[in-house]
Amino acid sequence: MDKMKNIYKLSLFILSLNCTLLNAQLVESPLYSNPFLFSQNKSDNFNEKAVNNIDSTFIYRLDTISIPILDEFTKNRFQVFDADYSDPGVTNEVFYQLKDPGTDLPLDTSKKYTSIQTFKRTVDLANATYVDSPLPGVSIKVGDFAVYPVVYTTVTAYPPYFIYDTIDFPNPVDTVYLSMPEYFQDSARVFSAPINDPNLIWADNDVFHNYTFPLNPITLGVATFDGLNSKGKPYQPNSTASGIADHLTSKPIFMGAYNPADSIYLSFLVQRGGLGETPEPNDSLILEFYAPVLMEWTQVYGFKGGTPSDFKVGHISIVDTKYLQDGFKFRFKNYGSLSGALDHFHLDYVQLRNNSGYQDTFFKDFAFSYPLNTLLKDYTQVPWDHFKASPVGRTSDAVEVVVHNNSNLTENNQNGQTNISYQGMPEGSVTLIAQTLSGGAINYAPTTTYYSYHDFTAFNFDATKPGTKAIFDVVSTAAAPFPNLAINDTTSFKQYFLNYYAHDDGSAERAIGPSGTQSMFAIQYEAYIPDSIIAIDIHFVQSAFDLSNKLFILSIWDDAGNEPGNLIYEDNNFLPRQPSYLPDQGVFRRYFLQNSAKASVPTKFYVGYRQIDGTALNVGHDKNTDTKEKTFYSTNNGVDWSTSPIPGSVMIRPVFSTAMDAELGVVTIPEIQPEISIYPNPAENILHIKYNNFEYAGMELYNLQGQMLEKTESSSMDVSNIPAGVYIIRLPNYPNKTFKIIKK
Repeated sequence: MDKMKNIYKLSLFILSLNCTLLNAQLVESPLYSNPFLFSQNKSDNFNEKAVNNIDSTFIYRLDTISIPILDEFTKNRFQVFDADYSDPGVTNEVFYQLKDPGTDLPLDTSKKYTSIQTFKRTVDLANATYVDSPLPGVSIKVGDFAVYPVVYTTVTAYPPYFIYDTIDFPNPVDTVYLSMPEYFQDSARVFSAPINDPNLIWADNDVFHNYTFPLNPITLGVATFDGLNSKGKPYQPNSTASGIADHLTSKPIFMGAYNPADSIYLSFLVQRGGLGETPEPNDSLILEFYAPVLMEWTQVYGFKGGTPSDFKVGHISIVDTKYLQDGFKFRFKNYGSLSGALDHFHLDYVQLRNNSGYQDTFFKDFAFSYPLNTLLKDYTQVPWDHFKASPVGRTSDAVEVVVHNNSNLTENNQNGQTNISYQGMPEGSVTLIAQTLSGGAINYAPTTTYYSYHDFTAFNFDATKPGTKAIFDVVSTAAAPFPNLAINDTTSFKQYFLNYYAHDDGSAERAIGPSGTQSMFAIQYEAYIPDSIIAIDIHFVQSAFDLSNKLFILSIWDDAGNEPGNLIYEDNNFLPRQPSYLPDQGVFRRYFLQNSAKASVPTKFYVGYRQIDGTALNVGHDKNTDTKEKTFYSTNNGVDWSTSPIPGSVMIRPVFSTAMDAELGVVTIPEIQPEISIYPNPAENILHIKYNNFEYAGMELYNLQGQMLEKTESSSMDVSNIPAGVYIIRLPNYPNKTFKIIKK
């Protein structure tokens, strides 16, 4: 059943990514990877994980923590494994591959052995006979350097050579050595680092700590389980397999002083799907307890997939004495697809405490549900030069603030506040009106989420700040007057003014793009002033497949009645671009206009691309902001345009020529241009290439649909079997130029 489910899922991917033969459309897809985790250099905890070779690795000695334990994931409380060899308290130990079984001492480095029975062969030429005498074996201990602690096995090993002796022929004895004997002396140095931070709860990093994937969370932050590992990559890429994926494991816990009468409970909240991908009914989130004396894990809870859900409560009593021991641990793990950011479960409010009870399932708190991301009207970021030129009326009269009253009682409201500062100095503040926060009512209703919109037009960012860019710190607080956690009553972000406009908040929860050959994708912007675009930033993300070999044409349009009109700029058709996947969330690939061009645009314009074939190219889709009315696509070469029916903001941004150009190195640098000619053109049989000032590495022949037809590393190519027509030659070592050839 699971296999059929994943085959169905993969077929949906293929359907969404290959719509050329079907009706072209706008396609939203799950993410294949998580760029936010690509650049996180996280070491494995070798107390529980094996690797190919332990040499130069760290063993982390985890501290034991005490109850009560609470993590509502507002802050990152995951243990970081980043010790350095020179850190205080770091020790090391050397292990040897070969040891003497009697003394347990390492063998001499010159010793080599084989597992094959070797022998001495005595040859009698006169009688045409020979006798094989086995060489004596010795017992040695061989260490397995793929695991820690190193496991030694005693084996019988033999000399790594054969001896040949001819008794009736005057020649010396021949010794033939094996070229690669299995057993040889080697060593591995393992470093040990102590961990002692009781504020950090979790001993692994598989899950994704984030603020954007849950739907209507009770507080800021969740731990998201999916099919990606700690580096943001699928456990089994391009696979239909399901299985255990992420783990979230507590550090060891002191439990030996408790008994069943102490009423110890583990509680938590879990949600299916949210703004991510909904898990199927056969998927699940599992909770296991670890019994230290027995050294075994036991499942105690399971939450099935199915339809999207609100957050549900898990509440588990711990009364079995096998768990009431020092060193007790608990862990969550998910069962689902292993091929991408699929089958999402979101975990929140994990709490382990004593003196609880079966009825104690409520998390009484007041908190922000989502972080704020902008104080600007219409945009999350704008160019500093543009803001300085036109600063009036740019702050929003409807800044969205989302709070949740998770008290089971009606609670009084009270004012909140947003403070803005620049380089540590206060710039101003805005009051978050109490009755606005509570949706116009005089109190917060029990267990209710409130989306409210606040007028910030009384504040404006100081446009006289010097420099080519500006970054303001924005901190917001909101609370209800009853005892609750204070940590999630504050949220902060940085308001950036650089050299581009942005609708999105920098986080991609899904992927989006039009399908269909020659489809166009355009995002509307209204600049503060007319100016010149020098580049377009695009955040491509992987969905089902790696599409970095696909081609597209960068494009800019003017406005024609609130939809894309005439082309202001378009790449040379013979110099197409390709999607590029960059590490980390919110990192965009900057595509400069060709030939150092600057495209002058009016205040209202559109940026995007025209794709070559029918595959949706999968641009990041931010689901926490919604500018779908500014997202346009065309499947008939721009004759008709449609607006997106899918909520979200597409992660495509226009980059303007500003005072930051010099800082970013946006200059035209003279280069020694390669001298390249491809002849004859038109060609009938053989194409040749001639070049100077260029390191040749082959050429590739493409049709106008972007399909590669021929490839060679030679300086000539046979095109006699290619149909007559127009084709493109690309040189791998010269990606910024292509050559049009005609086949007769």
